[in-house]
Amino acid sequence: MAFQKAVKGTILVGGGALATVLGLSQFAHYRRKQMNLAYVKAADCISEPVNREPPSREAQLLTLQNTSEFDILVIGGGATGSGCALDAVTRGLKTALVERDDFSSGTSSRSTKLIHGGVRYLQKAIMKLDIEQYRMVKEALHERANLLEIAPHLSAPLPIMLPVYKWWQLPYYWVGIKLYDLVAGSNCLKSSYVLSKSRALEHFPMLQKDKLVGAIVYYDGQHNDARMNLAIALTAARYGAATANYMEVVSLLKKTDPQAGKVRVSGARCKDVLTGQEFDVRAKCVINATGPFTDSVRKMDDKDASAICQPSAGVHIVMPGYYSPESMGLLDPATSDGRVIFFLPWQKMTIAGTTDTPTDITHHPIPSEEDINFILNEVRNYLSCDVEVRRGDVLAAWSGIRPLVTDPKSADTQSISRNHVVDISESGLVTIAGGKWTTYRSMAEDTINAAIKTHNLKAGPSRTVGLFLQGGKDWSPTLYIRLVQDYGLESEVAQHLAATYGDKAFEVAKMASVTGKRWPIVGVRLVSEFPYIEAEVKYGIKEYACTAVDMISRRTRLAFLNVQAAEEALPRIVELMGRELNWDDYKKQEQLETARKFLYYEMGYKSRSEQLTDRSEISLLPSDIDRYKKRFHKFDADQKGFITIVDVQRVLESINVQMDENTLHEILNEVDLNKNGQVELNEFLQLMSAIQKGRVSGSRLAILMKTAEENLDRRVPIPVDRSCGGL
Repeated sequence: MAFQKAVKGTILVGGGALATVLGLSQFAHYRRKQMNLAYVKAADCISEPVNREPPSREAQLLTLQNTSEFDILVIGGGATGSGCALDAVTRGLKTALVERDDFSSGTSSRSTKLIHGGVRYLQKAIMKLDIEQYRMVKEALHERANLLEIAPHLSAPLPIMLPVYKWWQLPYYWVGIKLYDLVAGSNCLKSSYVLSKSRALEHFPMLQKDKLVGAIVYYDGQHNDARMNLAIALTAARYGAATANYMEVVSLLKKTDPQAGKVRVSGARCKDVLTGQEFDVRAKCVINATGPFTDSVRKMDDKDASAICQPSAGVHIVMPGYYSPESMGLLDPATSDGRVIFFLPWQKMTIAGTTDTPTDITHHPIPSEEDINFILNEVRNYLSCDVEVRRGDVLAAWSGIRPLVTDPKSADTQSISRNHVVDISESGLVTIAGGKWTTYRSMAEDTINAAIKTHNLKAGPSRTVGLFLQGGKDWSPTLYIRLVQDYGLESEVAQHLAATYGDKAFEVAKMASVTGKRWPIVGVRLVSEFPYIEAEVKYGIKEYACTAVDMISRRTRLAFLNVQAAEEALPRIVELMGRELNWDDYKKQEQLETARKFLYYEMGYKSRSEQLTDRSEISLLPSDIDRYKKRFHKFDADQKGFITIVDVQRVLESINVQMDENTLHEILNEVDLNKNGQVELNEFLQLMSAIQKGRVSGSRLAILMKTAEENLDRRVPIPVDRSCGGL
């Protein structure tokens, strides 16, 4: 078994795709042409996309079925696998990509959203005189610059503050960060700098003031990881790759090489997860880019293959945007247990993470309450005591499994670098394992180089440095203004579309529904507090979205920003998808239930909802209980012991406030623990107790009732936005 070690880094969950069709009958050629499917002849390189738009999933499946043999078949649709597909197809290789779930459904969508070289890896390289770690950082910094260039709509430089609380640490960290700039060389985004205590607090006013002596600010990149992964896969498809999500590899195909007399991997038996149809996809070379599931594919090839991946779980949480400045992150270089915590603005929210603990491999990783509380405690250590860090402010949480390369000398996963390994088995299966998000492109290049050499494929050099990803070529920072002027979109929505789809935003805008209002003219939102619009659901289907989960988590990022808002948007999303995909009522209900289960377990809704249960303790002072009972009875005028929608409507009408019944039902349902259609006094007291403890925030019912009590005589409107404000 040959190993080719490379010094790179990034979370991977593999995936890529490429395809071309040769030697088809005239009829078959005509049929595919009608389906907007391009055919690409193998060449030294492909300089321009062969498809203006990615072919439909149905067209891609036909290509997979009817191509006699591909040069490359990539298994896995994460960042690395999609990168392998793009690298191969742009070299002129006939390429296919299959992914069991959706593109970026694994670790590639559950990262810290940073494009970085790794400050702590550089520290280890210097402290341990580790040349491999140094090379990894240097390579990652080069890849960081490239990624910011080829997908400018999805990525941007981000200043990150490192607060310093001991005088001796100031020169220590300053030298380390300056070395980071030096290693980046011409790829340095912006030069790092030192801030005094007062200037640091100006930039980050919620920072802990006591003992703060100053801060150092350096620059790394930030991106929308799932959309970036999707852009790589879509770009591969446009260049001619046959890419298909929801295609599971059930077994590897093998044949005997007549010249060498050896058994070689020659393709894979694939199953369409959506229909159950199975067929063979043959290829000269098969690449295993399946991230945490690397060893399961290796064992398909050789049941005695030893494990080379050591999985590690990284949990992140999302909190309201007011927890951090809009354009500056924070790095805690030494947490209570020696790990590193980032605290970053993202999509107008705040991300905090990550943990790093050994884990079992699973398709559905769940964030634990222990990890969520660990992150919250670390955040409390760095924020001012004026800022109450509340458990109830966790709007979403997720766990991603990093496929780290096992180091037998390592006692724990934290000391493992994100180096990657290219492994070629006796039967010719090429496996790419380890790595980190930032270096997906160089990992893919190394992998395709190894595949070409091992299988004697005819191809030119890699062409992916500087190759624009979908949406990036004609994007500009002012593109959103044209969307506002030409289509009548809200400025916030236009900025979101430009930052998500790049130069493809105009196609989404063309699909936008008329609002019926004076302004905005078009662009009906899926949920009021986020700029996602209904047209994105229709466009998402063109981007291979097949399920409601695909839509709420990877085409839009609602599930990663606010699980409650995602759940509220689900019925409309399912309705729109059902219309486009011809779902019957049973299929729609199935999609709703699956998506709610995803939110409940994988996106932290379970942990959030468990902060208020029918077993929650009521720990209020007698005076507080009396006060809250009086508030409750303002609505329960008949002294029934519970309130219903009718009771709330009666109070609102008395102060001239109108609210539709569906909204009221949602508001009461948040607190109705036993789901009997009414909120009982005990449930209300449990809610108020949980709010006082910080376990629950943003309860619309609590805000509404408090405001109504204060304003019954003044007759002022009642705000019921999901504000996350305390009471």
